[in-house]
Amino acid sequence: MSVLVGKNTKLMVQGITGSEGSFHTRQIIEYGTNVVAGVTPGKGGTLFDEKVPIFNTCKEAVEKAGANTSVIFVPPAFALDAILEAADSGVDVIVTITEGIPTKDMITAKNYLEDLNKAGRNVRMIGPNCPGIITPGFCKIGIMPGFIHLPGRVGLISRSGTLTYEAVAQLTALGLGQSTCIGIGGDPIIGTNFIDAMRLFNEDKDTDAVIMIGEIGGNAEETCAEYVKKYMTKPVIGFIAGRTAPPGRRMGHAGAIIAGGKGTAEDKIKAMREAGIYVAESPAEMGTMVKLALDESKAKKAKTKTTAKKTSKKSKPKAAAKKKSNAVSKKKKPVKKNKVSGGAKSKAKKQVKKKKK
Repeated sequence: MSVLVGKNTKLMVQGITGSEGSFHTRQIIEYGTNVVAGVTPGKGGTLFDEKVPIFNTCKEAVEKAGANTSVIFVPPAFALDAILEAADSGVDVIVTITEGIPTKDMITAKNYLEDLNKAGRNVRMIGPNCPGIITPGFCKIGIMPGFIHLPGRVGLISRSGTLTYEAVAQLTALGLGQSTCIGIGGDPIIGTNFIDAMRLFNEDKDTDAVIMIGEIGGNAEETCAEYVKKYMTKPVIGFIAGRTAPPGRRMGHAGAIIAGGKGTAEDKIKAMREAGIYVAESPAEMGTMVKLALDESKAKKAKTKTTAKKTSKKSKPKAAAKKKSNAVSKKKKPVKKNKVSGGAKSKAKKQVKKKKK
């Protein structure tokens, strides 16, 4: 019941000895995540909280501790180097929590990861400027409060951290657990976008519905709506933040920029509705909208099953009648008499005449 991270995740923490890194690492360990290593240059050979071994490099952490996932808690100026080092070490997933990474650095990092994947690697980055990723009950990587989550079958993708927590709290209150929650980040350049995450949930047999939380700026939600319309086989619920944001005022994430009149909340909501996505009008409706979508999806499936049963019942009598008619026709067929040829008849007559003589 997980996407990207789960019970097999072995986590290394880059920046484990910093104030942010140490605080959140303790919370991550407390949740039950398997933290196998920390990475801080110059502090290799020591232990974090007398439990977690610290290495000087990511490569050492992978080779000696078996790490397959990394989370980055380093200052923005050093984030690019941390991402590239993690990618080169051989991990599969890199979760970048850091906010304020220069756009140029993120372009470099994204291009580097794409080149690695073209060469045969399969490495994925989540973030930056994100709350992280969690598979409830198994693995938490990031800064989200673990206690509000409940294991279940609803996937969540969000550009906003706080709205993620709000949606999760509503779902949990309704008894709707989550398969995996992914905070993709609010920056213009991110490692995993809406379509990437939506595709993962669409292919996950343990996810029944997906909620996507977007916001003004860019066209990520519109392009994802097109994907949903063409390929999604599960109900999708959407919410767009920033409908009441005053024009011309600077606020929110770095990616929340409306340029040339495009990327407005109205554009995104329209695209979602045209794609058949259930749209919540306010944050308070996110949970109930997911429940509605799931109920309608179950009703449709039940109706399809009933129709299929009726069709099969109708076809069965026809097949039985056909078998019966075949049996009757077989009974009525007359027994064929052996026909005697003309030559044989004349020979028999001649033999009778000879006997009489």
